[in-house]
Amino acid sequence: MDDRTLTRIAEALERMSPAPLAPPDFAAAEAFVWHVDPDRLEPVAQVNRVDLSLLVGVDRSRDTLLENTLQFARGLPANNALLWGARGMGKSSLVKAIHAEVLQQGLPLKIVELQREDLPSVARLLNLLRDRKERFLLFCDDLSFSHDDQHYKSLKAVLDGGIEGRPENVVFYATSNRRHLMPRDMIENERSSAINPSEAVEEKVSLSDRFGLWLGFHPCSQDEYLEMIRGYCAAYAVEIAPEVLRAEAIEWQATRGARSGRVAWQYFTDLAGRRGMTLG
Repeated sequence: MDDRTLTRIAEALERMSPAPLAPPDFAAAEAFVWHVDPDRLEPVAQVNRVDLSLLVGVDRSRDTLLENTLQFARGLPANNALLWGARGMGKSSLVKAIHAEVLQQGLPLKIVELQREDLPSVARLLNLLRDRKERFLLFCDDLSFSHDDQHYKSLKAVLDGGIEGRPENVVFYATSNRRHLMPRDMIENERSSAINPSEAVEEKVSLSDRFGLWLGFHPCSQDEYLEMIRGYCAAYAVEIAPEVLRAEAIEWQATRGARSGRVAWQYFTDLAGRRGMTLG
């Protein structure tokens, strides 16, 4: 075998097993997004988020998650957290707003967003973060699993950490519309058709049990919906007569067939646009 053949074989092996990913400059940003193919942590210069004070109707979840995050940022034990419940009620907004609040209090904390479809790569991400002096909040938005989805097995590496254990400097927050991360009808179908009904779904259902904090988000009342909009108007100095705001906001939610924090923001965005105001 000549030298050129050996060189080609070596190059092919290197492509199949790339060199370990070099850690990025974590001092360059407070937020990162994890990408694969190739693996990399992309810094985010400006995170898309709202101020913590503008999140209405989630006081208990806000206080609990903030205290847990402050504990973690101070180097103390903290729990992984699952934020579940009604769509558009500020689950992901709360995570990002709390990260900003922790930074504002002078505590160092990096947030790393991880997409659900990239969960199989999470072991590589954890190896990159393990033993770093920085502390990392891993965040996965809109987490859920279907019948034949095997991604949930990768999530156990974050929640349990396998034989090595979850890195001490990493905590994991996820949002989901489902408390058990899988549809209720799927749970019932598997229980009714399986030879051993309890074991059929236990592995997936028990995944949510691995989160130390379960924070529920429920549909808002009309008063809370209007309070959200009034808060946005005050924060961005948009003036509107109270009776006009109430009439327009209620009509807006009626046309959407829903009432939530997201719908409140969408109405306010329309209102600001009609007034010729930017929200940057």
